[in-house]
Amino acid sequence: MESKKYVYLFKEGNASMRNLLGGKGANLAEMTNLGIPVPQGFTVTTEACNRYHDDGGKIAPEIMEEILEKLSQLEEITGKKFGNNEDPLLVSVRSGARVSMPGMMDTILNLGMNDVSVQAVAKLTNNPRFAYDSYRRFIQMFSDVVMGIDKRLFEDKIDDIKQEKGIKYDNELTTEDLQRLVSEFKEVYKKEQGVDFPQDPKDQLVEAIEAVFKSWDNPRAIVYRRLNDIPGTWGTAVNVQQMVFGNKGDTSGTGVAFSRNPATGEKKIYGEYLMNAQGEDVVAGIRTPQPIAKLAGQNPTLYKQFEGIVNTLENHYKDMQDMEFTIEEGKLYFLQTRNGKRTAQAALKVATDLVDEGMLTKEEAILKVEPKQLDSLLHPTFSAEDLKKAELIAKGLPASPGAACGKIAFTADEAKERANNGEKVVLVRLETSPEDIEGMIAAQGILTVRGGMTSHAAVVARGMGTCCVAGCGELRVSDEKRTVEVNGKVYGAEDWISIDGSTGNVYAGAVKTVLPEISGHFATFMSWADKIRKLQVRTNADTPRDAKQAVTFGAEGVGLCRTEHMFFAEDRIKAVREMIVSKTVEQREKALAKILPMQKQDFIGIYEALEGRPVTIRFLDPPLHEFLPTAEEDIRNLAAEMNLTFDELKATIDELHEFNPMMGHRGCRLAVSYPEIAKMQTRAVIEAAIDVRNNKGYNIIPEIMIPLVGEIKELQYVKKKVVDTVNEVMKENNVKFDYHIGTMIEIPRAAITADEIAKEAEFFSFGTNDLTQMTFGFSRDDAAKFLKDYYEKKIYEQDPFAKLDQKGVGQLIKIAAEKGRTTRPDIHLGICGEHGGDPSSIEFCHRIGLNYVSCSPFRVPAARLAAAQAQVNFPRE
Repeated sequence: MESKKYVYLFKEGNASMRNLLGGKGANLAEMTNLGIPVPQGFTVTTEACNRYHDDGGKIAPEIMEEILEKLSQLEEITGKKFGNNEDPLLVSVRSGARVSMPGMMDTILNLGMNDVSVQAVAKLTNNPRFAYDSYRRFIQMFSDVVMGIDKRLFEDKIDDIKQEKGIKYDNELTTEDLQRLVSEFKEVYKKEQGVDFPQDPKDQLVEAIEAVFKSWDNPRAIVYRRLNDIPGTWGTAVNVQQMVFGNKGDTSGTGVAFSRNPATGEKKIYGEYLMNAQGEDVVAGIRTPQPIAKLAGQNPTLYKQFEGIVNTLENHYKDMQDMEFTIEEGKLYFLQTRNGKRTAQAALKVATDLVDEGMLTKEEAILKVEPKQLDSLLHPTFSAEDLKKAELIAKGLPASPGAACGKIAFTADEAKERANNGEKVVLVRLETSPEDIEGMIAAQGILTVRGGMTSHAAVVARGMGTCCVAGCGELRVSDEKRTVEVNGKVYGAEDWISIDGSTGNVYAGAVKTVLPEISGHFATFMSWADKIRKLQVRTNADTPRDAKQAVTFGAEGVGLCRTEHMFFAEDRIKAVREMIVSKTVEQREKALAKILPMQKQDFIGIYEALEGRPVTIRFLDPPLHEFLPTAEEDIRNLAAEMNLTFDELKATIDELHEFNPMMGHRGCRLAVSYPEIAKMQTRAVIEAAIDVRNNKGYNIIPEIMIPLVGEIKELQYVKKKVVDTVNEVMKENNVKFDYHIGTMIEIPRAAITADEIAKEAEFFSFGTNDLTQMTFGFSRDDAAKFLKDYYEKKIYEQDPFAKLDQKGVGQLIKIAAEKGRTTRPDIHLGICGEHGGDPSSIEFCHRIGLNYVSCSPFRVPAARLAAAQAQVNFPRE
């Protein structure tokens, strides 16, 4: 049996080997095959990285043997020798996963330099300053990146010499200065590591390769993977490439270029370069780079070659390219190419232009834009200039995209009051609850100490399109003192803060926000997505405003209308509380009669906003205690308002208290105990439908959803009450029209017995938030406290509340869908949990044949695109 190959020369690979060679390695191989001038080298595969971690952090002997064999072949190709004292081979070492991964190990340049080879380079180039500058850079990079020695220790040495000599820039240092730095840098290394700086280039190489492998599991990389849906099993490759130098004099240089403008998408080569510089100098900003067009005047022949290669690469990859290049003594080299990162506006322009230019089909173009990118088109962002100056004070979870700034408000009431007085506020809470809703609406943004990506704050904020940062555990919030403490600094109600819901960053002070521009390319691109996709996209909306907003974003109906959110409004909470404290059915019905006209108006508003599109209305779900106060002062005030004694109201609240409300008296269980609630809601739904059918002419077909069913008899009981009420209302109004009754599948038992439940339910809507809680056995509000330990220890890679657990929860959905269709072939199947807006979860729903996904309004465009991409990748009828 042929042994597995772990190391490939560039000329042995190609673009299709991306999973094995990583994005960078596959592109270097492809450029080599295209005949583009690429400094040669080899790639250690992603499988070698996984093997390294499986073997307990060791490079296996057979992999080491392959690395040395390829190194020897690279010496033959280049005619140079590693560690040679006449013409040494120097290399760069770069990480390269199959997708771009910020947070991975930084590049190491000039590897192979030692006390002997530095003299050889000085003699060979007749440029000792260049040689010692390259050596001191290598020691600094190797010490920082590979060994983790604080780079400040080296920068201090450079600053000391500059101060001593009264100079400002690194390029003013003389050869003697650089020789002194090399000596001092080696002393720092020995002091920190207890050993001399490694002189054997092979030892240097092994250490650097191991450092790349280790960086795959550093905390930054783990967090990035979780937020961007990248499995830990992918691993990273390592690229070892012959060095070419842009700092050999005025005929050498280095730069970065894009085949199109990454900010606007304009079809014009865009980039910058510096003569007599190494790559890091372009980024460091010590000298101002020149625009790439200037190279045409400086060296027309070279520019023509450069332009030809850029066009070759874009035509070959059929996408905008981001390239790094170096000119060494008049000779042009390309060090890497990749599909360029771009703004959402540029992504849409490039995709539509490439179709117009005949380079891509519409199906191929649909895959060129990340669904998450569309978020930035719908929300304000921070001004790039202002952000550079902003003071970052904390980091939480990016729970709802957008940018917001305001003064700190500590309670929902305060936020509402201050906003009404014209102040901009950010609501800062330990966590939010349903009663905070009005303050959340009034605030510019929401910042919580606790909670994850699917906490109450996150879900509500996404629904409203409000910026939210959740789970920011570095903050110490005191409602009593009305202070927020972070990093030893205290902020109060008059202090401004700025939050970025796309990154989770929290800044001190007010950072300027800018509104996005939506171009005509957006409408064109999204029309292609809508023609391609098979999965419908609905929205989760509880108010006419949210419903209307979702329709403008392309929603095809409402997949979840939560009636309890309406109950918290100021004009009806009193009647709701009256209903809760009622001791008899008569008292309860009297209170419900006050709620009925308000509930009916809610549904009329939503039906009118949807203009005849379907609306699934979920009946009351949360436990009743959520509508009652908990603080003693609030209880006293409410008791007085309701003509009750404090003790009477306190006794009712205590009676309703539950040890585990998530699994308590809620959902259809409320309707079993208090059928009059379900009857009132049914009457409101049907009367509203009659009203809108008569006044607006829309063909409303009500969809009534009974939540939290786990047993068919529960559904039968509640359904009978609903059907009887429907018949009663229709008879009173002398009308007859279709309506549907279904259920939310959110209890594992319901999924397992879905064939039985489908006898009564005309549709299933999978409530994946609760289904995930019930399946995993932990609450989404509490899980954030310990899930970080699970991520660190690689037990979980993803937050199961943000990305659907396809192996467990997903299988329950698949089983329920199959069983439901067995009983009722035309059953309508959808998903309405937070997962309805997550691209990988949408793909899963598409693959198992669901009819629709439902998500918060501002996630509708991303869901439409993700559904189209799922159809392109996994076509279904």
